[in-house]
Amino acid sequence: MEPPRRLALELPGCALAHFAVGGPDPGLRPEPRAAALLGPGGRGYLLCAGLAPGGGCAARVRAARLLQRLLLGLRRGPLRGCQLRPLLCYGPGGGADGVQRGFLLLDPGHGPDTRRALCALLGEAPGGPRLGEFVGDARRQVWQRLWEPRGGEGWRQVGPCERVVSVPEPALHPVLPDLPSSAVFPHRRAARAVLEACVPFIPEAQAVLDLVDQCPEQVQKGKFPVIVIEGLDATGKTTVTQSVSDSLKAALLKSPPACISQWRKIFDDEPTIIRRAFYSLGNYIVASEIAKESTKSPVIVDSILFRGERPNLS
Repeated sequence: MEPPRRLALELPGCALAHFAVGGPDPGLRPEPRAAALLGPGGRGYLLCAGLAPGGGCAARVRAARLLQRLLLGLRRGPLRGCQLRPLLCYGPGGGADGVQRGFLLLDPGHGPDTRRALCALLGEAPGGPRLGEFVGDARRQVWQRLWEPRGGEGWRQVGPCERVVSVPEPALHPVLPDLPSSAVFPHRRAARAVLEACVPFIPEAQAVLDLVDQCPEQVQKGKFPVIVIEGLDATGKTTVTQSVSDSLKAALLKSPPACISQWRKIFDDEPTIIRRAFYSLGNYIVASEIAKESTKSPVIVDSILFRGERPNLS
């Protein structure tokens, strides 16, 4: 029998609650916090971007873009009044391929049109994310039922209702095995694979890859010092770095480098995995420039601090 699927839900204050859906053990106790989280009406919805095991980098990119489109749709129209909480779905054994990101959607008014609006939104999203509905009963137990599209004929419930139960917190956060493939790239090839998957819908990604391919794999800094001044946009970095460069008669470089800066807006509008890959590859280009310039003079680097969203499960 299939082991229970695990859910990690971000609670107020950034704490995590871990639940399981289904499972063969009837002795697992119900999770009282799950009923409380659903509110007085006892109903909520799970939206999870599917990620098939072994799907590779292209599947990760598709899932991230799908989740972003869903988030934009949830923030407008009839669903904009609903509450959203980040959520992870993962297997009991962990592993990078098993982590799926999504949201728990709570409708404070529990209006009858919420599910219809969700189905309409999901019907427009290619790739078909999973839709689960959580329902509380009089005993403060929570059950999940799954819905799937019927090929242009609306949505139908599939499978039996399954109980939501409490499970212990895992020894490691579920996303830790996933970090090298989604956010913190251990080498140039990992970041490069992300932009390769983006080429069909972001033509500029190929231009970035071509520039990166002109940089040597291994670079050696010269004998002169390198000073990096980092900060957010419009915080005075340019004034400071120019002044320091003039005083030290140093070469002044920018990160991201000028050769890709014109594409920042394009990549800043993409999901985190794509943005991080773009800025990571920009660092490799800058490293190549530093290696060259530091053989002749000191180097000052005007570095833009990556402005990511608040760290959370999504």
